[in-house]
Amino acid sequence: MSKMAEMAQTIEELRSAAASINTAADWLYQQFSGDDTEAQPADAPAKTEQKPQLKLEDVRAVLAEKSRAGHTAEVRALLKKHGADKLSEIDPAKYEALLQDTEVIGNGS
Repeated sequence: MSKMAEMAQTIEELRSAAASINTAADWLYQQFSGDDTEAQPADAPAKTEQKPQLKLEDVRAVLAEKSRAGHTAEVRALLKKHGADKLSEIDPAKYEALLQDTEVIGNGS
């Protein structure tokens, strides 16, 4: 795994941990504030289950690292596979799939 991919994974783990801490803080507030409504705790688990949205900059960093490592042609082929000539044309919903495909680049050579 490249340094940029490791960094992206670490950032994602940090965001997940922050979301968990927020959920715990909300729960503690509910428990000790005297407010007996159950609406917020029911919403809290839904927040922690969502993965943070990948950003264009995160994906660009990983692709740039692969390109600098001499895999520019493979990166371009992946962009074409996902329906674009350049990264900015790719639907953000496809970023995760693109990164999964990118992990394979350079591992077999």
